[in-house]
Order: sequence, then C-alpha cells, then structure tokens
Amino acid sequence: LAGREPEAHFQYQQLQAITHYFYEDGTRLTAYADLERYAQEITAKLGVEAAPLRRFLHRSAEKYALTEQIFLQSSLHRWQSYLNWPTLRAIFNLPKLDLFSTMNTVNERSLPHPKLVQLFNRYATYNGSDPYQTPATLNIIPHLEHGIGAFFPRGGMHAITRSLFSLAQELGATFHLGQRVDQIEVATNGRARVAGVRVDGQFCPAQLVVSNMDVVNTYRHLLPQAQQPAKILDQPKSSSALIFYWGVARTFPELDLHNIFFSQNYREEFATIFQKRGIYHDPTVYVNITSKYEPGDAPPGAENWFVMINVPNNQGQNWDELIAQARQAIVAKLSRLLQTDLAPLIAAEAVLDPRSIEAKTSSSQGALYGNSSNNRYAAFLRHANFSTQIKNLYFCGGSVHPGGGIPLSLLSAKIVGDEVGLRWHRK
Repeated sequence: LAGREPEAHFQYQQLQAITHYFYEDGTRLTAYADLERYAQEITAKLGVEAAPLRRFLHRSAEKYALTEQIFLQSSLHRWQSYLNWPTLRAIFNLPKLDLFSTMNTVNERSLPHPKLVQLFNRYATYNGSDPYQTPATLNIIPHLEHGIGAFFPRGGMHAITRSLFSLAQELGATFHLGQRVDQIEVATNGRARVAGVRVDGQFCPAQLVVSNMDVVNTYRHLLPQAQQPAKILDQPKSSSALIFYWGVARTFPELDLHNIFFSQNYREEFATIFQKRGIYHDPTVYVNITSKYEPGDAPPGAENWFVMINVPNNQGQNWDELIAQARQAIVAKLSRLLQTDLAPLIAAEAVLDPRSIEAKTSSSQGALYGNSSNNRYAAFLRHANFSTQIKNLYFCGGSVHPGGGIPLSLLSAKIVGDEVGLRWHRK
C-alpha cells in the first residue's frame, strides 16, 4: 500500500505444521498445512474417513469468499457498501453462511468424530466467543489457516509492530511515545468536529483523529461530553485470557510453535467462562513456544512458553484465588499429558490476567476482542470506523468493525485509511 517492497520491512515463513493437539486419552494430532497430509493424519489417528474434513474446509472457503469483501474489507456502516455484486451474491447465498445455526451445531453435523468437532469449535476462541452460542458463520476462520496459511514472523510477533513503526517513520510519521492522551477536543461551533487532542495537559491541534483505543473507554474517558452510543458500548464483552510466561529449563521435541491441550468437557468449560464467569477446573491450555523458530528467544537447552487459557472478562472476580487454582490445574494437566513433572522445570514466571490487561491496554473489562460475538447480529453491533456525530473522528482496532485479533485489527486500520483517503479526495 505504501509502494515499498514488503520484504525490505517484514519477513515471515509459512508453517508446515500449524498446530499440535493433545487429548486426555493420549491421542496426539497434528494439523498440517498440506490438506492431503492433514487428511491422512485424521484417518490414521482417529480412524475416520477424511472426506468430511475436505468438505468442511471447502465450505469454510465458500463462507470466506462470500463475506470477505462485505465484512472484512468494507465498512458495514455506509449504504454504498450494500450496492454492489459481492453483497448481492452474499444475500443470494445466505443459507451457506449458517447465520442461524451455532458453530457447534454445524460442526457436529459436518464432522465425523467428537475430537474433530472440538478441534474446529476451538476457532470460536479466535475472537473470544463461545462455539455453543456464536453463529456458524465464524467457520470462515479455519480457511484463514488452511486455505491461506499460518505464518511465523521472523523476529516474533513484535516484528509486525517494529516493521510498521519503521515504515511509518520512512513515510514521514512522527511518534510521541510514553505520553498520556487526556482528552479528544471537539469544536462545537456549527457541526461538531475534531479540534485536536490534549496530551499531558497540553492541547495539540489536529485536522483528524484516529483512536485505536478500546472504543468504550475512548468515549467514556476521552470523549466524556459526547453523546454516548449506549447500545453499542453496553454490549456484552468477549472473553479475556490468563497468561503465564514461563522460562522452562528443558526442551520438548514433541512440541512446536502452536500447541493445544484440550479439556475433557468443552461445553462445560465454555459454560463456566460465559455463564458462571469463572475458570473451569480442567481448562484447555494453549502453549506457544517461539524459541522453536527463534532459538535466541531462550537459553540453550531451554524454551520460552507462553501459556494461555480462556477466562471471563473482569467483573470483580477474586482473581488471586482463581489464578492460583488455574496455575495448579495447568501444571498438573501439562505434566500429565507430557508425562513429565513440569513444576520444577519452571525457572522464571510472569503473569498477565484480565485486571492487568485492562490496566495496561484500557480494554473494557479486560476483554481481548471488544464486544462478544455470541449472537448472530454481533457484526452489526460493533462501532463504525468513523463517528457519525463528530466530523473527522475515526476508530480502528479490535473493539470496532470488523473485529478483534491481529488480522482484523489491521483490516480496520485499512478501512480507516480508505475512509480518510476518500474524504480528503472529495475535498
């Protein structure tokens, strides 16, 4: 988009083994990028025909093709977005989107083994949702990994940030880091419009302002005098995460970059998170180990483990007690499934929980993905990428359209860029 060679700023490699899955009965399954190899793995490990898997991923690709242009590349809040062939095609093919069925319902109907159902139900967590509530339209997500690919950035995830930072500087952007934005200033003579921002008590004039802060706290803390879009801001929030950063004093050759250790009762796990607002006693555990691809991320003979479980957002729970219980359950589960006593191998530890996520990022209730997607209208209940009441005010990031997670957050920024470019071109 900037007219530069991407490779000069950012390098990445495609993963051949996307995720390693571990089940309580000892089953180990690898989701390979190559569909035929993945199909052979399913047949060998689960004893089922692979044809349903192929059909499922084909339908995932169809859903993606029908929704990408409408939901991911465009604003849902401009009437012009609906007057085109992609939108009409999606309307004509509405039954294929499974909007009125839950993800779990469609997965149980489509996949031949409970372990596969659980595996593909997991994709609801990619935007903090419950597969037993969220619409099956979200089955577009597997296509991103298996149709487009899963990739590892050289230098780790932070390389994405660094590459955008350096490119922006080349293009003339100036960054003011470590400075607190106190308020977005609005001029009210005539139609309300952005006047600038107040940073550390000083007013900085601006022709336009883009906020990538959580939209709830943008309104409540930076725009306290503006009319609050209560229906959108008060929507139920997504799940959050409890993360342990462990330095592990051993290497595990059976693990790779992405590893999932499943709970035995997925339905009860999600009910505990979204209905009981607690942490399930047998949580599904995600372990990310970047030193598998970046050896310098850990000392020789050791590994850096990012250990995450899905938890409810912050509503005043006794987190200290919940964290202690969860840590004990996680260590026991990983030790059991890896047949190794993990506790004495944890040489270093840091913790991130919903409280600290909320404090560090200003995310409402520490939710990772803004509003929950646990109803079929959720896509239409996200805030637009622009303000309808304040001219030249824009929004991007995981709490607004099109949604949370790194790919969608970047797409929200692109939508804002298109919106700003269109408005300035008209001038």
